[in-house]
Amino acid sequence: MRVIGTAGHVDHGKSTLVEALTGIDPDRLKEEKEREMTIDLGFAWLTLPSGEQVGVIDVPGHQDFIKNMLAGVGGIDAALFVIAADESVMPQTREHLAILDLLQVPTGVIALTKIDLAESEEWIELVETEVMEVMEGTVLENAPIVPVSAVTGQGIERLRQTLDEVLAETSPRTDRGRPRLPVDRVFTVAGFGTVVTGTLSDGSLRVGQEVEILPTRLKARIRGLQTHKRKIETAVPGSRVAINLTGVSTEDLKRGDVVTIPGWLEPTQLVDVRLNYLPDAPRELRHNQEVEFFSGAAEVMARVRLLGARRLAPGQSGWVQLRLAHRVPLVKGDRFIIRQPSPSLTIGGGIVVDPLPRRRHRRFRAEVIRRLETLAHGTPADLLMEALDRRGPMPARTLIADAALPAKTAAEALSQLLQEEQVFMLSPASAPTENTPKSLTSSPRYVASPAGWAALLSRLTGEVESFHQAHPLRQGIPREAIKSRLKLETRLFNEAVARAVAEGALVESETLIRLPEHSVRFSPEQQEAINRLLRRFRQAPYVTPSYKDSVAAVGEDVVLALIETGQLVRLSPDVLLLPETYDELVAWVKEYITKHGSVNVGQVRDAFNTSRKYALALLEYLDDQRITKRVGDERVLR
Repeated sequence: MRVIGTAGHVDHGKSTLVEALTGIDPDRLKEEKEREMTIDLGFAWLTLPSGEQVGVIDVPGHQDFIKNMLAGVGGIDAALFVIAADESVMPQTREHLAILDLLQVPTGVIALTKIDLAESEEWIELVETEVMEVMEGTVLENAPIVPVSAVTGQGIERLRQTLDEVLAETSPRTDRGRPRLPVDRVFTVAGFGTVVTGTLSDGSLRVGQEVEILPTRLKARIRGLQTHKRKIETAVPGSRVAINLTGVSTEDLKRGDVVTIPGWLEPTQLVDVRLNYLPDAPRELRHNQEVEFFSGAAEVMARVRLLGARRLAPGQSGWVQLRLAHRVPLVKGDRFIIRQPSPSLTIGGGIVVDPLPRRRHRRFRAEVIRRLETLAHGTPADLLMEALDRRGPMPARTLIADAALPAKTAAEALSQLLQEEQVFMLSPASAPTENTPKSLTSSPRYVASPAGWAALLSRLTGEVESFHQAHPLRQGIPREAIKSRLKLETRLFNEAVARAVAEGALVESETLIRLPEHSVRFSPEQQEAINRLLRRFRQAPYVTPSYKDSVAAVGEDVVLALIETGQLVRLSPDVLLLPETYDELVAWVKEYITKHGSVNVGQVRDAFNTSRKYALALLEYLDDQRITKRVGDERVLR
């Protein structure tokens, strides 16, 4: 799932355009209606021509509400950048663009709104030219420009199509197995209690799961999940999610908190970053200067510690350690924005390189700068982790061979990652020596990162869940069917299923795989029909209704469910028996052969006053079950 965020100057028609696209008015506050101005974040959703449903975050454009805008754009997949054709580029146009550029928003579309108010076609062309010049050198440099009018509807369908095309070229969010939901709204729903909303990243959340609220470390449990006002059991990365929490009240929570799973994320007060200082910043950035820090939905005051320079001039970049006024949960690679408190102005931003430096660095130390540069470019371990996150589990020897590293370096890094339990083998090692650098170079065993495994597990469970939805009366999906659907190599499939079963995510029984919570449940009408059918089986246990007759009586899905749950035994494509009848016949065959040395079809037929079809089906089934063996026209015990 994806999320689009608006951006642009105040009164350029962002909210009106969102309503034209989605049919939902994103302005939810009374004050917003009265002032006809977006003040806080608004939310909507739409279905694109491809059928994909995407969330939309509408942000305020007024300079007084930039902080609210920053709480919404941190997790978007694409920007819907709005510029009014009758006014062209304005001050907040440039500030919003700088923010999107600093956050490295992956892609976007520029909507040239209010074309019905433009002076002429020539004027619109002039505005498009100016827009292209302003976008040059930014993340939106190649963004398509779509002229639209939310009033007349002109260009709206083209805009939907263009958004669809742009998102189709954007990679879906990675499930790293470590979900984070930065909270952008907290409220109460009557009868349900506390609800928080946000854009989920880095992992999935499910109903019933225990979660931790950071930085307060409060524990809660997920009572319910919704996306686009639709109840779901599991929320996936990249989706707008509303979480109904039990165990906490609205007074315990605030915008900027992070909902995650317990035990892995530590809030920090010191953070090492690479900072890009904007060219139009009003003055040099000084050591120990106070700034406002924004990341995710969090906002906190911070002090700037310049590590490699005495001052940072507008347009320069540098290594910086930020001391935050209070703890914020961050991870390496998070993007951030800094603003000048007074007068309020965006002055820079960048990327988190080390979220937990543990100590205050001394300035102008070459070893500190070298370490930060190494972290920024990625260690051998980082490169291996990135490959496993992106490609999923792969044989250790393939990971080492495909890495853009010397084989020895890659093998040593992988061995270290395994020792530190940052990655793991899908199946348990048969001997400790298997994880040495030398053995890993030729090992066919599959190695996985938490994110890569989470993504594969999601595919596995998703296919099983889809099968359950399509066939609720089947106990599970056949192993070969799911393997074929997922197009997985045999060893990977076997190791993945074994691990999923060990973790309790799947249940395996003979040739079927199911979700732990799945069980076959018949409706009252189906159960009544089943009872009538089983009475017919008991009335004539040796000349039972055929498979075709049974399907006519209760339906094929019900018959298959009766077979899978052991209420019927299928001897052949057309012959079914009750399990007690089958047990009786097996006991008789064994006893008869023990006494007489062998048995044939006619003897079984005559003993039970049945037909040759049933007797032959029984003996052939017993051959398949390796209870009997055919010798000529006779059967003997194996």
